Amino acid sequence: MAQHHHHHEPTGTSLAGAAQATLERNGEQWTPMRAAIFEALAGEEKPASAYDIADHVSKARGKRVAPNSVYRILDLFVSSNLAMRVESANAYIANAHPGCLHDCIFLVCRTCGEATHVDDDALTGNVRKRAANEGFTAERPIIEVLGTCAKCAA
Repeated sequence: MAQHHHHHEPTGTSLAGAAQATLERNGEQWTPMRAAIFEALAGEEKPASAYDIADHVSKARGKRVAPNSVYRILDLFVSSNLAMRVESANAYIANAHPGCLHDCIFLVCRTCGEATHVDDDALTGNVRKRAANEGFTAERPIIEVLGTCAKCAA
């Protein structure tokens, strides 16, 4: 039986505040560039590439931001649980509950590109157990299910 995990999901400034607190707890600084990149990522409706975020931040700041800089910050965000990488889309989404660690399950719509993050600790626990049975230590399972979302199917 699947365990469902419910969150109160912060948005806007409360999400940015939760992200900042999480990053600072990890001993990192919340710089203006990191804040701008997180704000741009959190404002996206679907997974965004580093190039999408660089364009958004460049326009907002009035000067060019290099995608390589954005990639480095996104990597920091992923390692700090502020963002999650959707491998099949080579893109990122902001973690709506940065203080909570879960393995990732994404439902990725091939039509509109939206990715829905769901938590199912029973399912990912079974993936971890299976990996352990093979002598493999799973760092963080990521499961992506490609298909069609309810909006596009309608």
